[in-house]
Amino acid sequence: MFKPQFLALFCLSTAWALSAEAQDVRYSDQPLEACLQASTTAREDQGCIGLASQACQNANDLGGTTVGMVACGGREAEFWDRKLNEVYGTLVKKAEANDREMKEIGATVPLILPALRDMQRAWITYRDRTCDYEYSQWGGGTGGGPAIVACQSRMTALQYIYLKHSWPFDN
Repeated sequence: MFKPQFLALFCLSTAWALSAEAQDVRYSDQPLEACLQASTTAREDQGCIGLASQACQNANDLGGTTVGMVACGGREAEFWDRKLNEVYGTLVKKAEANDREMKEIGATVPLILPALRDMQRAWITYRDRTCDYEYSQWGGGTGGGPAIVACQSRMTALQYIYLKHSWPFDN
């Protein structure tokens, strides 16, 4: 779900800085998995955001550099993107089943699946514009790469958490 031009722009602007060390960054999803497994509320889930990226930065010599922050943040962003795709897929199946059931009984209620798809498409645009704004504040400086990766990661995590807790029929 990452915006391709951001990744292309960032890759081109930091290609000079990538080294074998940065490519072999020590990263683990474990802090995120453990945190999410222990949490029971959306607020607790939010406390998990950034844990793996921070642990990665602390575990690597390049962790506090632009390259290290992007490498670690990018790995965490990939984690949240996978989680978001998983929960979205689950909600699509639930929405399809619900909409089918409502049609079968003749209910005249709004369909969930089109609303879910429209909301997610609008969210992607919102996320991308928000991260454009955050990136633009760096004026082309080296902080732009870490800023956009952090924005993409944070916003994707928040959308995952929202969707994870959004189905009203799960108790």
